[in-house]
Amino acid sequence: MESKRQQKVGRQIQKDLGEIFQREARHIINGAFVTVTAVRMTPDLGIARAYLSFLPDKNKKILHEAVEENTRFIRQKLAERVRHQLRIVPELQFYLDDTAEYAAKMDALFADLVIPPADETEEDETR
Repeated sequence: MESKRQQKVGRQIQKDLGEIFQREARHIINGAFVTVTAVRMTPDLGIARAYLSFLPDKNKKILHEAVEENTRFIRQKLAERVRHQLRIVPELQFYLDDTAEYAAKMDALFADLVIPPADETEEDETR
């Protein structure tokens, strides 16, 4: 369970990373749309784990690798934004967020389910 401070810092870093990807790091992601879905902070605020979602989905592994290769640049841009709020700029770790894919897969599974209607005799017995 994250403390209030961890949550607050995580939300701020999430917001700042989103702006960095939109404005200053377009060359890294080749114009793809990146969403920072969540940022989880370690208790000492030394590491920020950022979960990213990419559109289009085709090249997300390549885009993730490009982001990881440019972590130093992204951290430098983050430092320029949070230098007055944090003593230490956290190390950044980027992870792919696949919750949208998982939700789509589960929806497809539920859509394929065929549930037969209950018999009227069973309904009468349960009452």
